[in-house]
Amino acid sequence: MAAAFGWGTLAASSLVIGALVALRFRISLRVIGLIMGFGAGVLISALAFDLVQEAVEKGSGHGWAAAGIFAGCLVFFGGDWLIGRAGGGERKDATGSQQSGSALAIVLGTVLDGVPESMVIGLTILQGGAVGVAYLAAVFISNLPEAIASTSGLVSGGWKKARVLWMWVAIALVSGLASLAGYGLFQNASPDVVAFVLAFAAGAILTMLADTMMPEAFEHGGKLVGVVTTLGFAVAFTIHTLD
Repeated sequence: MAAAFGWGTLAASSLVIGALVALRFRISLRVIGLIMGFGAGVLISALAFDLVQEAVEKGSGHGWAAAGIFAGCLVFFGGDWLIGRAGGGERKDATGSQQSGSALAIVLGTVLDGVPESMVIGLTILQGGAVGVAYLAAVFISNLPEAIASTSGLVSGGWKKARVLWMWVAIALVSGLASLAGYGLFQNASPDVVAFVLAFAAGAILTMLADTMMPEAFEHGGKLVGVVTTLGFAVAFTIHTLD
């Protein structure tokens, strides 16, 4: 259980690193968009090969994986819609649009983005006795652009730097707890339940990418985002094949 919490916190620690980078260096919107595109490519590869493929292999039929994907999609969509109405819809915007939003909603939205991927870390430790290196690396890498973009926007929107940094520290710890929950809640789960949970995380992450991350990436990075997204996918896939 300690390992699950530790690995989950480690993967999320890149949120704090990304925030420190954004606070220390002035990064153009175009560069932020390209970095977000790269992170999106990393996550697409991770959910395809480390989540959906694993779910199909563990379940007794493809129906569990399909049900999990759509359930994760609907749950994230509903949560994101509610958080958007509460004022957290611009949490990944790098231009400062968060200024008019609710601080609590922005924090809750950021937690919503990270919890599904963190729970899977604990679940993979439970299933295999060790953390999946490829998936851990993918989560760590993808968190960097998310934190850089969000931090830049929050500071531009008037948030104090210390407040932003402590928010990311808190979210990293919550991610560690989510990983711990993934380990503890499914101790006696059947292979079909595990398959459903893996696919659920994949559906939630994919919906998050399409709703919040990729639009911001293309808005600021332009058509070159397609190239760096492919590069991110290739990097994560290479790590997967070497794992």
